Amino acid sequence: MTIEINNCIEKLKNGGLILYPTDTAWGIGCDATNEEAVKNVYQLKKREDSKTLICLVADQAMLERYVEEVPDVAYDIIDLASKPTTIVFDKPKGLAKNLIASDNTIAIRVVSDKFCQYLINKFGKPIIAASVNFSGISSKNFNQIENQILKGVDYVVNLQVEKKNSPLSSMIKLSNNGVVKIIRE
Repeated sequence: MTIEINNCIEKLKNGGLILYPTDTAWGIGCDATNEEAVKNVYQLKKREDSKTLICLVADQAMLERYVEEVPDVAYDIIDLASKPTTIVFDKPKGLAKNLIASDNTIAIRVVSDKFCQYLINKFGKPIIAASVNFSGISSKNFNQIENQILKGVDYVVNLQVEKKNSPLSSMIKLSNNGVVKIIRE
């Protein structure tokens, strides 16, 4: 696993794209602070950059470095969630501008998957987790990933090829004004 993490970090540091197993599914990843790398994810997926991507962080401390104000209830949601839960936060900071939604929000998930935690911790910055498909087309497992996606990334992690896509993460929007909205259960 160490070799895989080191290979990923080398590509991420150079603005490259990786294909890696996340806590929900295989994902296309890049440095979430690198605008050019984020642009390359949008291009690979043939997706408009107005449709934002999910950002993964290793822990709550990293979350706090990239969100201006984390509502208190977010910590309870993260600690008590029984499945991966993505939270949409107001006022992100330090992330690529083309990753931030037009309403100045960002979708972030604190990962529980050990590989993802090790990778993100060692990289020291958030990583994108974009679905491994072209916009509008679904992929259920690694063997269904389009060849164009596989060839469009700089590195494919050699782990858990048999991993099937788990259900999507829950998604909750937490506004700094106290409004909570369930986007996806």
